[in-house]
Amino acid sequence: MWKAEDSIELYGIENWGNGYFSVNDKGNIIIFPNKDRTQSVDIMDLIEEIEKSRDLEFPVLLRFPQMLEDRINEITGSFLGSIKEFSYKGTYQPIFPMKVNQRKEVIEYIIKYGAKHKLGLEVGTKAELLAALSLGLPKEAPLICNGYKDEDYLRLALSIHNINNIIIVVDLFEEIFDILKYADIMGIVPRIGMRVKLFARGSGRWVESGGESAKFGLSTSEALELMKILKERGITDSLKMIHFHIGSQITDIRTIKNAMNEAARIYAKARKMANIEYLNVGGGLSVDYNGSNTATPSSANYSLREYANDVVYTIQKICEDEDVPCPTIVSESGRAIAAYHSMLIFKIIGKKNAKDSLLRTPKEEDPIQIDDLCSAFKEINIENYKEHYHDALQYRDELYDSFNLGNIGLEERAKGETLFWMVCKKAAFLAKQAEDDSDEFLELKKLVSQKYIGNFSLFQSVPDMWGVEQIFPTIPLHRLNEMPSERGRIVDITCDSDGEIKRYAGDSEGLEYLEMHSLMENEDYYLGIFLLGAYQDTLGDFHNLLGCAHEVHVMAENDDWYICQKVEGDTCKKLLDFFNYETKDYIWEIMDRCVTKKEYIHKKEQEVIEAELNRTLKGYTYFITKPNGTAKSKVDGPDLQRPEALR
Repeated sequence: MWKAEDSIELYGIENWGNGYFSVNDKGNIIIFPNKDRTQSVDIMDLIEEIEKSRDLEFPVLLRFPQMLEDRINEITGSFLGSIKEFSYKGTYQPIFPMKVNQRKEVIEYIIKYGAKHKLGLEVGTKAELLAALSLGLPKEAPLICNGYKDEDYLRLALSIHNINNIIIVVDLFEEIFDILKYADIMGIVPRIGMRVKLFARGSGRWVESGGESAKFGLSTSEALELMKILKERGITDSLKMIHFHIGSQITDIRTIKNAMNEAARIYAKARKMANIEYLNVGGGLSVDYNGSNTATPSSANYSLREYANDVVYTIQKICEDEDVPCPTIVSESGRAIAAYHSMLIFKIIGKKNAKDSLLRTPKEEDPIQIDDLCSAFKEINIENYKEHYHDALQYRDELYDSFNLGNIGLEERAKGETLFWMVCKKAAFLAKQAEDDSDEFLELKKLVSQKYIGNFSLFQSVPDMWGVEQIFPTIPLHRLNEMPSERGRIVDITCDSDGEIKRYAGDSEGLEYLEMHSLMENEDYYLGIFLLGAYQDTLGDFHNLLGCAHEVHVMAENDDWYICQKVEGDTCKKLLDFFNYETKDYIWEIMDRCVTKKEYIHKKEQEVIEAELNRTLKGYTYFITKPNGTAKSKVDGPDLQRPEALR
């Protein structure tokens, strides 16, 4: 009998879930927002609560703020643990880079939960700086200004120099002249950092963002020249930070060790020339999205504690060798902080290319290939599945040739196609039983897998899945005490062939299909995509004018949970306004066009058109479903005052 434990193993939940997710005896996903097993959320109870409220439709993005707190505590705790273990003569400073997730609600949670660790922020544009200044960051928490900077950016940063702990990082050598110019005009002694280019590079999907050809950073000669300029001005002590970054999602611990060795040596040499306080090791701490614990792009071959140990130990060793004080270690592990806290829930609303049919006995007048395909389906077994599959390929090709020559019609072609796919499905099933992993039958298994239509947009909610082929765990949220009976692939509701999840967590390269359950007529089937908290919120686009999903924020407390916040997703009106369609008078403009095209529109027809336009404008951009999975039929009446000209 299939048990919850079997699904935990099948979907690798313990490998990628990091202690936040599991399956209960009812076969439902359960969430432990702070890894406390006495405080859990049954996902189906939460879905039922959302359905009952009737104010939000699916898809819904769930956020668990307590996961942010737990991640901040865990990362900070790992560094502090390493500092204690190696008797490091310095401390640790966590920073959250806003580019990872600029959503105000998320940043507010992070600042709140990071306050006890004096967690700071990193910004890369003047818009991000303006956003950060609105959030009430504690004065002692560093606010690191990165990115290319114009006059407005620099003057704003310098103007609040005494209100916030601003550190302006020089990413481009020429910036130092503008920083010093505006600082002189404003009568301010700035706090400056410099980003250096390392010879060492990262690993994984973003390896090109580091190394000698990196977009940002100073060469060794430029770094020396910057320190010379500061010395000539008598403000050497303004240089507070050495910063480097070798890439996001670094998958191999060896590249981290190499980079840390080089960066620590640069710090030590520079520390003899200036009273530098911080060594900023940048981001890159990886998240194991596919749970394989390997150096592949969607994984990592190291643990959080191993990462912290290597950073702390390497810096300390080199500082002792060079006889310089140990710096405050700064890390910008935004992905590792934010990734786990959000997940997308969506419904399956149908299947494509199901190729399901009943066996029909060939007629006497049918072409011989149909009779052959029917015999292949009846006779195929685990001993002869290869032979009958190869025969079926030949029969299918002969049937198409006959159709192209005009010898058979559409009905015969359709019957032959149906029989061919029935043979293929049976051959794939038998190949699975025989544990046949040959390329031919792996491709066949992929070919016959069902395509389930998910009510979401890949481009909006999971853009990295499409853009850089990042793997995100995608699994059913319930019925996990049942053995899955089908292999499926998920497609979204966009009109784009790329709107398909092509890789699923399960091994180092990702699986090409997902083990799923057959759909039941009067029951919704819910799937979840996990670990969406880093980058996905702000990278998403509006392909097909599908907007942001509704959000529900959930907290666990004692042995219960509650919804602490709801954020409505985009309506059609909001997206049209965003793209300059000016919906204020939208309905009346459309009605005016109707009037010009027809001499007369009956009043009832006008009211129906107005009602449908108004309802759709105010509605969710996604597919609207009832709890049983069928489209809603509710029609709102008109609630606008119509101009007399249309009466």
